[in-house]
Amino acid sequence: MPVSTEKDAVEAVFRIEAPRVIAAVTRIVRDVGIAEELAQDALVAALERWPETGVPDNPGAWLTATARHRAVDLVRRRESYARKLAEIGRDLDEAVTAPEFAAAEEPDAIDDDLLRLIFTACHPVLSTEARIALTLRLLGGLTTDEIARAFLAQEATVAQRISRAKRTLAKAGVPFEVPRGPERAARLASVLEVIYLVFNEGYAATAGDDLVRPALCEDALRLVRVLAGLMPEEPEVHALAALLEIQASRTGARTDATGAPVLLADQNRSRWNRLLIRRGFAALTRAGELGGAPGPYALQAAIAACHAQAASYEETDWAAIAALYRALAAIAPSPVVELNRAVAVSMAEGPGAGLALVDALAADPALRGYHLLPSVRGDLLERLGRTQEARAEFARAAELTRNARERELLRARAEG
Repeated sequence: MPVSTEKDAVEAVFRIEAPRVIAAVTRIVRDVGIAEELAQDALVAALERWPETGVPDNPGAWLTATARHRAVDLVRRRESYARKLAEIGRDLDEAVTAPEFAAAEEPDAIDDDLLRLIFTACHPVLSTEARIALTLRLLGGLTTDEIARAFLAQEATVAQRISRAKRTLAKAGVPFEVPRGPERAARLASVLEVIYLVFNEGYAATAGDDLVRPALCEDALRLVRVLAGLMPEEPEVHALAALLEIQASRTGARTDATGAPVLLADQNRSRWNRLLIRRGFAALTRAGELGGAPGPYALQAAIAACHAQAASYEETDWAAIAALYRALAAIAPSPVVELNRAVAVSMAEGPGAGLALVDALAADPALRGYHLLPSVRGDLLERLGRTQEARAEFARAAELTRNARERELLRARAEG
């Protein structure tokens, strides 16, 4: 096998296994930055040995064992072994006595470590941007350059953001654990928010030349599926999975062959991915079976399900969607939710009713600079036959958006 092919194969395996390797090592060293460095050391060892010996039957176990032994060596060098042993107890003792390249640890132990890593990377002590970058780095397996390109940022900026995040976690002494009790809900909300934001940036890019960045959607889907497997009794985890699966089903229909946006009303629904829709419905059913009042992701998933069930835009149950947005606004009030409700109301009751709701939002400071406000208003005015006013709104929306594809669409509508 050519060297470059071998290297690519090893790196591909590492990308898949890295989150679990980092998680297992973090349990020993209690520092995600050091754990990532040790995981990289294990990758270097694999690049040196696997071309000669072949890829092991269980490459994840090989990488984990290698990284954990290096972690133990580091602990021994840096601190008194006895004191560190007292601190981390059984975990270190197991790491020391394990055969050099033993079979994988118990799956439950690995999963527990991975869940701890997810909660650590998404800790509220970090800014939203830092949580997203660190999660994609440690759990998504993306390189710093890939994260920078995905979010149209400078690589140096992203690298600094990730480094600061690691230092912040270490300085704050964030425990490597899954929170319990009252803190659990708040921390889980932070984790879900990170995954949701990663998906949204892929589904409707804030800026740049592409409307959709499918790779980010796929990263978010992979993360939420892992989380659903690790936390099977959490309804909002399954609800978020449902929402993302159903939304992702429409990705291929959201742009045409040139990359130009295709509005929901004009999408070819035969291009919607039925497998993802079925997965989404199954996750939504599971969330409902777990009981309790629907949370914000469950309500959004139900809205997405209404769209997925409709044979056409016109046949959509807009009254049900408007009611779901009303319920969502009651538990997670937001002017953006109200703007979406206005669209649903306009379809259920007419554009005049929707316009009244939109005009009531015009002075909301949270929507200042939000291009979808004039865009929605323009659409409603156009449906009311107020063409000149509509064009002015589309022109204003085009000035506000940072996405080139959206700007082209809005300018075209402004020009009639």
